[in-house]
Amino acid sequence: MNKIELIRALWHSSGLYKADAEKVVTAFFDAVAGALAKGERVEIRGFCTFHVKHYRSFIGRNPKTGKKVKIAPKKLPFFKVAKELKERMNR
Repeated sequence: MNKIELIRALWHSSGLYKADAEKVVTAFFDAVAGALAKGERVEIRGFCTFHVKHYRSFIGRNPKTGKKVKIAPKKLPFFKVAKELKERMNR
């Protein structure tokens, strides 16, 4: 399912206008992305948890030349599925 399909599903199941369903889905994604950008944890009970992992800098190698390269520290979003969703997938 992609974003358009999610909007369509919300539109058909809720009775909202399509434009309103699109606003709801967009607002949800914007809120999650905004919270992650602030370093906050986002938990949707029974579905998943999003949080930001911090990675330290390290020395890597350029595979072409073999030269050492310093890799800058970075932050990446991380998704962890909830136990209830795992159980639902394995019924």
